[in-house]
Amino acid sequence: MRVMKKLLYVCWVLFIVACSEQRTANPHVIIDTKFGGIEIELYPEQAPKTVAAFLGYVDSGFYKRANFYRVLNDENQPSNAPKAELIQGGIWKTNYQKAIAVRGVPHEPTSQTKLLHKNGIISLARAEPGTAGTEFFICIGDQPGFDYGGDNNPDGQGYAPFGKVVKGMDAVLNIYKSKEYDQKLDPPIVIYNISRR
Repeated sequence: MRVMKKLLYVCWVLFIVACSEQRTANPHVIIDTKFGGIEIELYPEQAPKTVAAFLGYVDSGFYKRANFYRVLNDENQPSNAPKAELIQGGIWKTNYQKAIAVRGVPHEPTSQTKLLHKNGIISLARAEPGTAGTEFFICIGDQPGFDYGGDNNPDGQGYAPFGKVVKGMDAVLNIYKSKEYDQKLDPPIVIYNISRR
């Protein structure tokens, strides 16, 4: 009987620990492409507004039949401009009206979040601070020019990273190496959907 009680107690403790870890774990999403899934871990503690907005788009089904449509590499950028390596996607090409109708996300710069544009980081694309919406990019290699004070944005505010690829970087690199013309993937790479894991 004592052994049974101890066993039940251990099971109960393990259950509580598992539930606690599940509540505090960062959410994950899967970007489903022809090259396979890209699993992204999101960081709501560091970038709460950005993560909330992105998950809202995901849960609303915005990214069904979206695409990756842009790539920056060493060969397709002006020689006198700060260089960057990334793939960019979203609904800009597939549902422009919805993309422009989305309310801008308040800017969460790297100086605030302490998330930096390292290899595999996902970040929101934008024009002015506070105009980011459905469009995002994934860094290929470290891109410090996108951080607060970096050279890749004229206003010096950088972009808003909010997660990182934890599985499927091979799919990211396959997209990066796909045929392109003048920074445009030709043809764009379909995103079948983005969904929570």
